[in-house]
Amino acid sequence: MELPTFMLCFCGCLGFSWQNTCQTDSSQTARSNVESGNTGNCLFLQITFKSLKWLVLANEMKKNDKIMCMLERQQKNDIRNINKAICEFQKNFQKPETRREFDLSDPEALKKDRPARLSDNDPRCTVSGLQKFMGEDLNYNQRMKFQKEQLREWSLQQQRDWKNALADQKFADDLYDKNRIELDQKIMEQQRREEENRRAVCAATKDFNRAQAAELAERRKLEKDQKMKDDMDEISSLLQGDLLSENPEQAVSSFGRHRVIPDRWKGMNRDQLMAIRYSQQQQVLEKLRLKEEEDRRDAEWDRQNIQAARAQLVLEQHQQRQIRERRRALDTINAELSQEQKAKEEAYSNFPTGQYYAQFNTTSR
Repeated sequence: MELPTFMLCFCGCLGFSWQNTCQTDSSQTARSNVESGNTGNCLFLQITFKSLKWLVLANEMKKNDKIMCMLERQQKNDIRNINKAICEFQKNFQKPETRREFDLSDPEALKKDRPARLSDNDPRCTVSGLQKFMGEDLNYNQRMKFQKEQLREWSLQQQRDWKNALADQKFADDLYDKNRIELDQKIMEQQRREEENRRAVCAATKDFNRAQAAELAERRKLEKDQKMKDDMDEISSLLQGDLLSENPEQAVSSFGRHRVIPDRWKGMNRDQLMAIRYSQQQQVLEKLRLKEEEDRRDAEWDRQNIQAARAQLVLEQHQQRQIRERRRALDTINAELSQEQKAKEEAYSNFPTGQYYAQFNTTSR
């Protein structure tokens, strides 16, 4: 077993100090013995000191071994506790199923995996999967059991509903009978009160109608007398008024004598009619004069238009005559130029022949 460094240093220091002490003591003792001449005793003392030295060293080594054993046990316990804590931590917080790649090495992967077909309604059973065929009914037992249970629940629910409906109907009938009796009593009481009120109202109405009839008869008599008086006054007023007497002054308006009131105007007199006829004759004459002036203006405009058309025609003929003269002069000039061109072409009609070109490059010069 290897000792720690500090223990080796400690043991070495103890042995070195003890050895120095023993050597010093033995040298002093030997020197004294030599001086005294006792050599045998000196050897005995040296052996005794060496034995004591080895005994002390052995005790120190035992003590150090015990300390080392205790430290080793403590270290093992610490390592064991650390490993135990690590195992507990891994067991609680680092479980294998929490790893990302656990599904690749899961020993129960086949147990956890779903089969290729769970039921008839499995959405994974596609046409291309060939997992579901016509005529199969894997859920027959469950479906029949569910349907029977559902029918039983429906039957029980219908029975409960029927009982509740009968109880509600009975309660409603009792309540209706009770309310009907109370309502009949209230109606009878109301009818009795209405009959009493009706008799009282009829009596009051009869008295009021008698008073109204007497008052109406008196009012009609007074109105008849007043109407007769008003009619007589109106007749006398009409007979003496301006309407039947046909007074022309009554039609004069308050805005001036040249204006009349239509509902009172009885027509124009002879002077007014003569003035209107004279005014109409003057208007006719004025209209004839204006028409004659308009005819004269139209005739003048027609004459001016004819003269302008004649002048335009003469001008166009003069322009056409000038154009013909210009064309004739231009044709004469073109003919002269053509004659001159032909004369020039005849003057320069001597073209070179092949003999003229053959005389070149005939000598060495």
